[in-house]
Amino acid sequence: MEYVNLGSTGLKVSRLCLGTMTYGAKSWRAWVLDEAESRPFIRQAIEAGINFFDTADVYSLGASEEILGRALKDFGPPRDRLVIAAKVFNAMGSDPNQAGLPRKPWITAPIVGASKPGHLDDALAGLKLKLTPEEIARLEEPYAPHAVMGHE
Repeated sequence: MEYVNLGSTGLKVSRLCLGTMTYGAKSWRAWVLDEAESRPFIRQAIEAGINFFDTADVYSLGASEEILGRALKDFGPPRDRLVIAAKVFNAMGSDPNQAGLPRKPWITAPIVGASKPGHLDDALAGLKLKLTPEEIARLEEPYAPHAVMGHE
């Protein structure tokens, strides 16, 4: 597997990223693969050297994150060798605070994509991950935007 820099983060990710929108609950979308159908794809990705996974809270209303979390725990290398991009924005319920992004700068971790404190907790719970004290301290540091090459 070929690995590349993820922007200026210092992270090395596989050139291929496994997206998990198609994994979850058929009750969300008929074309979605359930957990038993999804696991072989996740295992094959790990065996091929993929260390970069994309998910979102809205994929099967969180079931995709849960499936990915269980599969990575069962098949994956240690968590510190993985990069999981979790996104938030779309409606997760009928309450106005269960959708969208705030107008205040609540960005807690650009790589995770959490924009409200609860989003990070929900993503970590769905993926069955627990942050170390060092990771929490890093996330609590103010985010400093970095220049993107070729853009001003």
